[in-house]
Formats: sequence, structure tokens, C-alpha cells
Amino acid sequence: MAGLYIHIPFCKKRCLYCDFFSTTSLTRQEEYTEAVVRELQARKDETGEPIRTIYIGGGTPSCLKENCLARILSVLPLDACVELTMEVNAGDANEAYFCQLRQMGINRLSIGIQSFQDRLLQLIGRRHTAKEAIEAVRNAQKAGFDNISVDLIYALPTQTMQQWKADIETALSLGVQHVSCYGLMYEEGTRLTQLVERGELEPIDEDTENAMYDYLCARLKEAGFVHYEVSNFAMPGFESKHNSSYWNATPYIGIGAGAHSYTHTINNKGERTAIRSWNPSDLEAYIRGMENGTLVRESETLTEDDLYNEQVMLGLRTSNGCTLQPSADRREAIGSFSKAGLLRETEDGRIVATQKGLHILNRIIEELMV
Repeated sequence: MAGLYIHIPFCKKRCLYCDFFSTTSLTRQEEYTEAVVRELQARKDETGEPIRTIYIGGGTPSCLKENCLARILSVLPLDACVELTMEVNAGDANEAYFCQLRQMGINRLSIGIQSFQDRLLQLIGRRHTAKEAIEAVRNAQKAGFDNISVDLIYALPTQTMQQWKADIETALSLGVQHVSCYGLMYEEGTRLTQLVERGELEPIDEDTENAMYDYLCARLKEAGFVHYEVSNFAMPGFESKHNSSYWNATPYIGIGAGAHSYTHTINNKGERTAIRSWNPSDLEAYIRGMENGTLVRESETLTEDDLYNEQVMLGLRTSNGCTLQPSADRREAIGSFSKAGLLRETEDGRIVATQKGLHILNRIIEELMV
């Protein structure tokens, strides 16, 4: 079963930390919608498998005009779809809007909150308040949504452990089924990174960031959440089916400007050919390319080394870990990491990162890749 991702690049305001492809110009939504519809109709059968999960992300999908959203939803392959997620900005939606999303077929929400502290929200350029964030979750619940994820960020500049603990408690008090928590990343070229480079902001130190992450993991486990991926926690049965497809090498199609796809075929010898492709991160090029049939989609065929590296990189992010057939030197590295308490090997031969190992997961992955 395959997945489908649809990228909506429009944002009313760009967050200071964001490096995803987006635009704050909202004038071309109808043109973009028709381009997305054309691509959907042309590619929906590309994987050769039924579409089981659909994820509408961005950007900010909730700032898309309602007629545009309805147009996209009207052509989605929903026959086999069991999970249809849409990202929503906490400041965009009232109860009536959530009711419309339910009527359109959305059955899972990902609400971008990031913090319940107004000062921190202002610092990173979010356009909603803490009060609006709480109201968004409650309005979604009133509209009948019972599969809600919220996003939080830790290690924000000036953020204290007390504030982080308070954010976690607020999220738990709202009774959501899923929490995604990310340590702040200073991506090249973002306004937040520029502020740090100019000395106007100071990043949180590594020890504090690790302490925040450890508290998060312990507190959510205590509250009954399953820590099924480095940054993702779910009540049992509410793990994101779509996002899990990325970590488990399930084929998916990416629709829209800047969207990526992953497909593979298996021949009669059982040999797999995996292809990754991506659309241009350019609104004009995407719209015009879909209008006149000249869109150039870049692609690469993954080598056996590429597939091995992805197995390491993605598998070690999950609580299930991964099964590897490493070379002798990487087997030695695994042994060293295990002795240091950073990795553990299960009885069925899987390699899993420990809590301590999660602190330096990128380094471990780099050591094990070819």
C-alpha cells in the first residue's frame, strides 16, 4: 500500500526557522490548485499500489482557499485511504472550519503549535497566540476529530526547562492522541540562523537540549504515549500511518512544487529498483510546467549503498530499529556503540538506539553509513 503527499506552499507569514519551500504571496492559489489537480490525475496510479494514506502539508494548507481545497479533495484517490491528514495553523481555524474539513473527508489533523508561551511564539515568528493554540485543539475536538497531533519545539532561544515542562503539560491536558516534538534546527539561510550569526540570539546549550529531550520522553511515556520514532509519540494505535511510510521505505508520491516521491519495482528475480524524484521548488516553473506538459522532474536511481544508508538513517530513528548486514568495520563500530550504551541489539538481530544513543544519533548514523 502506498502513500500520497500534497504540498501546499502558501503561508501568510514565514516562520523564522523554516526552510521548507513556501511563499507568502497568496495570489496564485487557483492556478496552483489546477496544476496540483493535473499532476494528481496523471500520477495517482504511479506506484501500482492502492493509496492508503494521504498527507496534505506545507507551507500552511489551512490558508488555502476553501474552494481550492475542495477542488483538490474532489480528485483524491480515496477508495483505499484509511488516513487523510491535513496540517493546520493554530490561528486559522474555528469550529465551523474544522466541521468543513470533517465533511470533506479529513480524518486526522496535525496542528502546528510549537509552544504555548506567547513570548516564544513571537520570537520565532509564529502568528498565533497560546490561547488560539488551545482553542484550535478544543474546536477540532468539538467538530468531532478524535485523531489529533500537535507539534512542539524545544531548545528555543531563551526557553527554560520550566517553560518546556509547562508546554508538555498543556499538550497532555488537551487530550490529543499524538505529539511531534522537534529540537530547534538552525538551517542555513533562515532568519533565525542569521540572528544567531549576528550575535542577536544565543542557542540553547547541548546539555540543556538533551535534558529537555529526556524529560519529554520520560513524561510522555508516563502519560501512556508510545515513543515510536525519535520525534514522535502516540497513544497506542494512533501512530502516524503516513509518516511511518517514510521510515519504512513504503512507496509514496509527492504532488506539488518541491514535493519528493519514492517508488520501487521488483523484478521476477526479487531485485528491487528504487527511484527518488522531486518537483522543482519553484512556483512559476511548477504551474507553467503542469499547464503545458513540460514539467521537468529530477530523479535518481538509488544504488545498493544508497538503500543500505537509507535503512540505517531511517530505521535507527524508529523504536523498531533496523536489521543490517554491515561490513566488518561497521560491525566493529556497532559493537563499540553497544558497549558504550548507545545501541542495543535485540534477540531477533535488530539494532536499536538507546535513550543515550538518541542524543548523538546523527553521529552514530554517519559512522554506520557507507
